[in-house]
Amino acid sequence: MDSLEDIDQFQLLENKIDTMIEFITALKKEKESLSEKIKMQEEKLAYLNVEIEDLKTVRDKAKQKIVGLLQKIEQVET
Repeated sequence: MDSLEDIDQFQLLENKIDTMIEFITALKKEKESLSEKIKMQEEKLAYLNVEIEDLKTVRDKAKQKIVGLLQKIEQVET
């Protein structure tokens, strides 16, 4: 009877190890997937930051142009 129980214990241990290996494998795949998503989001963020800076530059140029035009209008009015 003891040897049968020992075999059952080994089988139980083997099943738990197999389950743990499957779980670890799934976690590794999920980690890779999430790492790739993070990389893509970081690239997107970098691109958007460049876009923001470009838009700020355009806005500043437009603001300077408007200020210049307003100054010309003031000169004509005075």
